[in-house]
Amino acid sequence: MISALRTRAYLLVVLVSLLVAPLCSQAKPMPASAEPDLVGPVLLENGFHDLYGLDFEGARSQFLAYQRMEPTDPLGKVAEAASYLYEEFNQKGVLSSAFFLDDSKFLGGIDGKASENRNDAFMNANRQAREMAKGILQSNPRDAHGLLVLTMADGMESDYDALIEKKQLAGLSMMRQAETEANTLLAIDPTAQDAYLALGASNYVIGCMPTYKRFFLRIGGVHGDKQRGIQEMQMAAENGHYLKPFAKILLALGYEREHQFDRARVLLADLTAQFPENPLFAHELALIEPNNSSSNR
Repeated sequence: MISALRTRAYLLVVLVSLLVAPLCSQAKPMPASAEPDLVGPVLLENGFHDLYGLDFEGARSQFLAYQRMEPTDPLGKVAEAASYLYEEFNQKGVLSSAFFLDDSKFLGGIDGKASENRNDAFMNANRQAREMAKGILQSNPRDAHGLLVLTMADGMESDYDALIEKKQLAGLSMMRQAETEANTLLAIDPTAQDAYLALGASNYVIGCMPTYKRFFLRIGGVHGDKQRGIQEMQMAAENGHYLKPFAKILLALGYEREHQFDRARVLLADLTAQFPENPLFAHELALIEPNNSSSNR
């Protein structure tokens, strides 16, 4: 079992590795002499880079290799789940302004029936990650690593319920659960700022709902605040780790919804430079260039 202390050590190793090893979109072979404690974090780091570069098979090969190396660590399994969900989001255009700026889609889900969009690979991997994380937390309810994985798993399932299966109430319930876990995690480990993505997405999405829906949600104790959501996504986009690029694209699209195109442009330019193999970032950046914005907005 990987403790919170070891998790922080892993992140420090990853940051050092980024300074000395260029990232690319293909799987990176590890030298036979590499230390195991160095190989594991690099596999995760490369896998997430491949994920945001849209090389989903390459990402999964890294995550599965990590699972073989660390079979008791749920982070490998939740990363695999993320690869399936992000792939579906990419296929259905979820992470685009065409989706995000259309309230019927943003608040109502993707086109097609839920049964047509069901993603069993995501659900199975996410369920296993959740069970592994809960096993860790049974032994130590304050284990930051277990809480991080649980926050990620519940946050992703919230997105899946709301956008893929179009189960809005189930999505909101899971969103609230992820929000509680994120707050607990940040109270224990303020450096785990990937957790702010779950908080920010929750506040922003609920804050975007029509007034009458927010009224009924408040009766049930569910609150949302767009401005607070933006601020929390900013925290994840600036100081997050594995979810940092995901926070950046969501924040950029949120800025576009709020007509803050200069701020969106900075984030999209950064993502385009970091992931040139991902055409979505370059496309979204081109849409809000000054000479195009008036004709596209």
